[in-house]
Amino acid sequence: MNAYLSQIRMNLRLSLRDRTVLFFNYIFPLFFFFMFGQIFHAREGGMTQVVSIVLTIGILGTGLMGAGIRAAADREQNILRRFKVAPITAAPILVSSMVTGLLQFLPQVVIVLLLARTIYKMPRVEHTASLFLFLSIGVMAFRAIGGIIAAVVNSMQESQILVQLLYMPMLLLGGVIPVQVMPNWLQTAAQFVPSTHLATGMQAILLEHGNFQDNLAAAGALVLTALVGTFLGVKLFRWEKDEKMKPAAKLWVLAVLAPFLVMGVWQAHAKDNITRQKILARDLERKGTWMIHDARLFIGDGRVVERGSVLVKDGRIAKIFEGDAPEAKSLDANVIEGAGKTLLPGLIDVHVHLGANGGISAEAYTNAGGMDRELAAYLYSGVTAVKSAGDGLDDVLKLRSDVNSGEKLGAELFVVGPMFTTEGGHGTEILKYMPDAIRPAVEPMLLRLPKTPEEAKAQVAELKRQHVDGIKAILEAGAGTMRFNRMDPAIVKAIGEAAREAGLPLVVHTGDARDVADALDAGANGIEHGSFREAIPDALFARMKQQGATYDPTLIVVEAISALANGSTAPVVRPLVQQAAPPKLLASIEAAVKSGQFASMRAAYSGMPWSLDQGKKNLIAARRAGVMLVTGTDAGNPLTLHGPGVHREMQLWVEAGIAPADALQAATYDGARLLGAANRIGLIQPGYEASLLLVDGNPLQEISATERISTLLFKGERVNRSDLFENR
Repeated sequence: MNAYLSQIRMNLRLSLRDRTVLFFNYIFPLFFFFMFGQIFHAREGGMTQVVSIVLTIGILGTGLMGAGIRAAADREQNILRRFKVAPITAAPILVSSMVTGLLQFLPQVVIVLLLARTIYKMPRVEHTASLFLFLSIGVMAFRAIGGIIAAVVNSMQESQILVQLLYMPMLLLGGVIPVQVMPNWLQTAAQFVPSTHLATGMQAILLEHGNFQDNLAAAGALVLTALVGTFLGVKLFRWEKDEKMKPAAKLWVLAVLAPFLVMGVWQAHAKDNITRQKILARDLERKGTWMIHDARLFIGDGRVVERGSVLVKDGRIAKIFEGDAPEAKSLDANVIEGAGKTLLPGLIDVHVHLGANGGISAEAYTNAGGMDRELAAYLYSGVTAVKSAGDGLDDVLKLRSDVNSGEKLGAELFVVGPMFTTEGGHGTEILKYMPDAIRPAVEPMLLRLPKTPEEAKAQVAELKRQHVDGIKAILEAGAGTMRFNRMDPAIVKAIGEAAREAGLPLVVHTGDARDVADALDAGANGIEHGSFREAIPDALFARMKQQGATYDPTLIVVEAISALANGSTAPVVRPLVQQAAPPKLLASIEAAVKSGQFASMRAAYSGMPWSLDQGKKNLIAARRAGVMLVTGTDAGNPLTLHGPGVHREMQLWVEAGIAPADALQAATYDGARLLGAANRIGLIQPGYEASLLLVDGNPLQEISATERISTLLFKGERVNRSDLFENR
């Protein structure tokens, strides 16, 4: 033990006298600190990434260069030869080198954290001990890698070449290049690199407030690398430069990296770490500090601030200023100029079908692979939350997890479904558009067909266990050439009772006044569609008001179907639709409408007793009765494409006679109330998530102004809308 302690003391004294060591340990890292602080906009919340990059560079430097090149230089300069005659073995020399490197590095960590905290206001590290322990293991591991490099090379020149071959990939893949901009193959390749796991572990502790236990896999691989590297370093140790190693000896470097090669092979299959890195990168993007300055504020619940500013910090609304606001610089915020613009909460579409793409071919109903693109289209259109009203359960639950976690970027997803209907009921006709081979597997994902009230209650309870956000039932029996079996109202009542017991909101698809009455008898929280065939009596709207049920008229879907019946593609040629929809889908719709292939479909729609005017009249009656209104589009139906539909829905409302402010409230705060999320979205209010839409002009006077999107914030991230469809 004395040999180890003596060697450590000697190395420390020599290091403190070496200006080169002091410069590269304590001065040189500050260059990267301030440089990356500007590149990654440290004041916008990216300081944790900067700290991670700088410390990764420091560990790579002390490991690969400080140990690898320095030890090879000592042997070549015959410094190690002097120890050969002393009563000391290789182990104290190697171990003392690792400990000395660690003791030299730890002050660098303290300096970087203090500067990040005092200059850039980085949040306090919650688990400091975990961070220092994880970094210490990282230093030991990379010093061991450096020691093996020094052990297998025959000259300083060889050590420099081998170090650089390892240093640059580890540097670039260890956090300097954000994972979200890497191609998929490079994301996979990065999982074979030790510095990737080092940087990910650091970011998890810094950003997610994780602890050491959350990074046991990476820490275990680093510990194993340190042990294997030290053992091999002792076995391969050489005192003199004339003792040469065979070229094949350089393969021992792979032995030290073996734990990470194994992890890379596993991650190439599981991709858990890639997912974790994407989520961490997304969290970083959502930590920005923004000041939306001098905009008109539509709060969401009807209130309007004619001139105000909103401070966004760490993904949430921090403060609202009416009239004059402090300088953004004094709040460490970046300015988003809002003069002449209107800021409103992100829009909400409470009725979409992601499993259908809005086309009119058979492929329109096999859209499971494109659902994440549809959520991107909603976000592109300023819609920050949507409710899936009956999609393939497994697919949509997986998508909800991917998007709501931040792994994928798209509108927040609420899952309501599968749809409760009956044998031969509305909703079952979707299956005929699907290939026979997949139909048996798809049916239980899309539909529930209870035959008794008891069966219905059990199915609701089962969906509750699968963590759906709500329940949907269908009462409509159709009309004209499209007739369906109608579900027994007693079963609908059982569904309503079970939904209330489970704490799940129930919405009911209706087609006429009788459906609305039965839905209200069942305790429905929301009425979907109302009726396009007949007037809904004022007494029923009064019941809706009394029971607190919402009304979602979905005018846009009838407009689209009417256009299709007339051979028109007008609904899909609107500018925002053209921007958000896939070009191939738009081309296929154009070709299909002009062809004779779907003439029978158009004829069937022409014969339906649906009236957009009747839908508008029922909407006005609901508003007159004081019913809470919400905006849904039924997107996924023919010519109702995903993304911009809420904008057109609000325009149709205003054409019907609804005030723009009421339409905007339905598309923001009241939609959030139906979703059960009004405590965090739907309002511009301190503490709420910063999902905000800044538009040119004043939609309170001209509702179409909502389509002129200037800036979009989603959970605090300033969304680059033009990048949303890359690789989708």
